[in-house]
Amino acid sequence: MEFLKDLFEFMKERKKWWLAPVILVLLLLGVLIVIGGGSAVAPFIYTLF
Repeated sequence: MEFLKDLFEFMKERKKWWLAPVILVLLLLGVLIVIGGGSAVAPFIYTLF
């Protein structure tokens, strides 16, 4: 969790708020990949793409 704290402080200090949506989308895609990898939800996720 310290990584997320450091990332948030970096965005706050450097005024790089445009990075927040990019990071959020990457996290959501990562969660979809992890969930879709070996669960019963996988066929439904694959139909989205």
